[in-house]
Amino acid sequence: MGTAVAPQLVDVIDLFSAQRSHSSGSSVPLNRCQVEPWGLSVECATPADPVHEGEVSWLLPDHGLRLTRRRARHWTTRREPSTITAALIEHDTRSWVTTDLLLGLQVPDHGSARIVHAEEFATAVSAGMIRLNQADYALHTVYRLFVELSRHRDVSRWLAHLGIFDLW
Repeated sequence: MGTAVAPQLVDVIDLFSAQRSHSSGSSVPLNRCQVEPWGLSVECATPADPVHEGEVSWLLPDHGLRLTRRRARHWTTRREPSTITAALIEHDTRSWVTTDLLLGLQVPDHGSARIVHAEEFATAVSAGMIRLNQADYALHTVYRLFVELSRHRDVSRWLAHLGIFDLW
């Protein structure tokens, strides 16, 4: 049985209206949309999600990465791992455009990172939805990230190594 893959995921974040538009045509208002020296920080509510109240994402264009963390609705729920995915990120003064390359790592607060979305990535590459040069970029980016996270053993320490001292 093959893995179904949606068309390549492209998000456009409009800084002035603080909205994220998905390639599916849907649009989400952002609670926070802040340009930082290292990239872009966005936060949005997830009212349709019964488990999560919101999502925080950081876009790191110099590293080709999107960090994502979901916040649980209930404070007693254990914090979920962060997900860091390879992405093509372009921006100007008005908007940020990200193309999700599907391949990434899931990183718990304590423990080892693990590769996520490998099947979807492989299917998208085979179907031509992700070009070979993009696939090479994603593989190189995720491998480099895995090595760096192994050295620093923690997302916050890894971010500090990159010169990002904001609280993740």
